[in-house]
Amino acid sequence: MAPVSGICTRCVDGCRGIGGEIKVKDIDRARELKARGYLVTPDPDAHDIKEAYKIGAIREFERHSRLGFKRITLKTGAYSMVETAMALAYGTEAKLDLITFDGAPGGTGMSPWPMMNEWGIPTFYLQSLVHEFAEKLKAQGKRVPDLAMAGGFSSEDGIFKALAMGAPDVKAVCMGSGLMIPGMVGNNIAKWIKEDDLPKTVSEYGRKPEEIFVHYEELLDKYGSDVKDIPLGAIGIYSYCQKTRTGLQQLMAGSRNFSLSTISRNDLMSLTEEATRISSIPYVMDAYRQEAEDILTQTESILE
Repeated sequence: MAPVSGICTRCVDGCRGIGGEIKVKDIDRARELKARGYLVTPDPDAHDIKEAYKIGAIREFERHSRLGFKRITLKTGAYSMVETAMALAYGTEAKLDLITFDGAPGGTGMSPWPMMNEWGIPTFYLQSLVHEFAEKLKAQGKRVPDLAMAGGFSSEDGIFKALAMGAPDVKAVCMGSGLMIPGMVGNNIAKWIKEDDLPKTVSEYGRKPEEIFVHYEELLDKYGSDVKDIPLGAIGIYSYCQKTRTGLQQLMAGSRNFSLSTISRNDLMSLTEEATRISSIPYVMDAYRQEAEDILTQTESILE
């Protein structure tokens, strides 16, 4: 089973499909880019723009990438209940393919640190709202887009709970820092090996990549000698994904879920009454009570 988490790394300017913004000072280059299908502003083919360029009134153009995707997605942050409802309702009307809701802590590379940790709705609360609103839209006969949750996820138990809380609409869990950290650690290890300066916390596992990274031999079997060209940061991310996959498989096996589609809210219980009030997931002292009572009743009948 492949890892379920979608990789949603911190974004930087120009790294997305809708990014790629650059400034162009030459009008002939601007016209060439427009002919290739890019959005160029102002229009370098317009007569008035050409004249303005000649006299120096316009000195540069902006190139913007054009959306060319068959599937359209929306990523929205941890806003209030109104914006959450708008994103879900309008996304449903627009027949989007996927909507990602990003709770706190979570954000992009451009997000102020307080926003990522303190502003907005915590992920648990936001996902509870999203599930409630999705159910209301479906009750109206509407098809809700596939959903994904983001907001501080870094472990397989968090992934399992997010999928279960949002079942059946949440299809993916997005992870940013959780996947980036092992990548950065891998890059650091490569640097330390090159400088022969491995810290003791790493050297206790070995001094060569094949000794340090548990999945190195697996990649060696798959790629042969080409494995030496794979950055150790990438191997770190791969190892983390494999660890997450195995942990998720164990949780699924323990809860008797042998397919992602069978994970449901019935696999969860709330440890506090406040969590139950927010999420409608049964309190631990109420969850499965009827099943427990049935077992006691059946046992009593057998003994009689």
